[in-house]
Amino acid sequence: MINITFVASDGERRKVEIEEGETAREAALYNDVPGIDGDCGGVCACATCHVHVDPEWIDKVGRLTDGSMEADLLQFAEGTTEFSRLACQINMKSILDGLVLHVPDKQY
Repeated sequence: MINITFVASDGERRKVEIEEGETAREAALYNDVPGIDGDCGGVCACATCHVHVDPEWIDKVGRLTDGSMEADLLQFAEGTTEFSRLACQINMKSILDGLVLHVPDKQY
């Protein structure tokens, strides 16, 4: 199992576990993490699973790729930063055990 900590905009931390091969979006939804809707079903079509990767983890997770579908969607999301990613595009692997993701105040 891989551990992820989701940090709400008010600072509340929620630690969850997920199987390798699942996504951070699935980890949030399976564990009822507030603020992650994932309306499109995880197909990178809605940006309702927007998260900010903790700066200490961004190199392991990877940054947005210019021109990608993910980058195109996030340009319309509220509160994006250089650490923004869609949780549906963060595939969980052992190197990400302990990952910290910050949930924005709003998803739209």
